[in-house]
Amino acid sequence: MAWSAHKIWRESRAFLLFILVILVFRSAIADWNQVPSGSMYPSIFVGDRIVVDKLAYDLRVPFTMQRIARWHTPERGDVVTFQSPADERLLVKRIIGIPGDIIELQDNVLTVNGERATYEPLPPNEVRQLPLTDVRRYRFYRESVQGSHRLVMFRAGNLANPNSIARVEVPDNHYLVLGDNRDNSQDSRVIGFVQRDLILGKAETVAFSLDYERYYQPRLDRFFAPLP
Repeated sequence: MAWSAHKIWRESRAFLLFILVILVFRSAIADWNQVPSGSMYPSIFVGDRIVVDKLAYDLRVPFTMQRIARWHTPERGDVVTFQSPADERLLVKRIIGIPGDIIELQDNVLTVNGERATYEPLPPNEVRQLPLTDVRRYRFYRESVQGSHRLVMFRAGNLANPNSIARVEVPDNHYLVLGDNRDNSQDSRVIGFVQRDLILGKAETVAFSLDYERYYQPRLDRFFAPLP
């Protein structure tokens, strides 16, 4: 019996070591996360698997939130994954306000440090390429402010967003995050500011994408696509 257990261990230890290395890699170096909601439309689609660089800002002890070293700070416009300060769920949002920024969002118009964002409508040919069942229900823009640019969307005819942000200053060591789908996102308007230590990494690329509404058909044009 002891010999059998020893033989099993000898034959399986390479596989177990491989699993351990993968888990350590995903915990501290890089990970790929499924996106289950549309809060980051039109930049990230439901069914995308995004690659998260967990070394973008710092190095953590695997399987913990403890930092060993830090080399970069998150910047305005970064798409980040983090633990929700409300319930510790893993979320992905875009950083809009960094420490010291003065942020305001009224009627879906963003103001950062006194600069009002500009909104350029997305051309119809680009809108038609978005994987939404009825694009006529939404309005799509390129939002630009403080040298940061991103695609955002609003519900058509919905200017008065009840989740507006009164003029507020982002505290030290905290960040204000929003979803690019401004009318349908559980972001800092709901969960509050995100502490620096809760940020796990930076999302920059889509590894691959499956269309759940079309029997998991691959979206080949999304494979290895950079995030805007």
